[in-house]
Amino acid sequence: MKIQGKMFVWLSVFVLVMAIVYGVWSKEPAGTTALFLAFGLCIMIGFYLGFTARRVDAGAQDNKEADVADDAGELGFFSPHSWQPLSLGIGGALAFLGVAVGWWLLYFSLPLILIGLWGWVFEYYRGENRTQ
Repeated sequence: MKIQGKMFVWLSVFVLVMAIVYGVWSKEPAGTTALFLAFGLCIMIGFYLGFTARRVDAGAQDNKEADVADDAGELGFFSPHSWQPLSLGIGGALAFLGVAVGWWLLYFSLPLILIGLWGWVFEYYRGENRTQ
């Protein structure tokens, strides 16, 4: 993760320089703002990856002498089946549609989003997945 963190930090430096050059050269506020926001996103991701890399064991990608097979194995636990992302996706789509169609549509999307979030958070505290 150290390498990815450094890559994002260097990318953020590049995007910052380009945002300054673009802002001075074009005097166009929308693109300049977008580039500064991209800088902020890159620096946040780079900081997170660097922060996390100090707290976890070094991976195979951090070792210059590692083979591809060294990174094989279990990477973590991933939920095998869940209906909660579908509820969140439909609720999110309705919420964004509400911005275009009318704000009243948010009243229908909010319960779907809350049900999906509640179900996703407590998915492994009840039902058949309780023992995992």
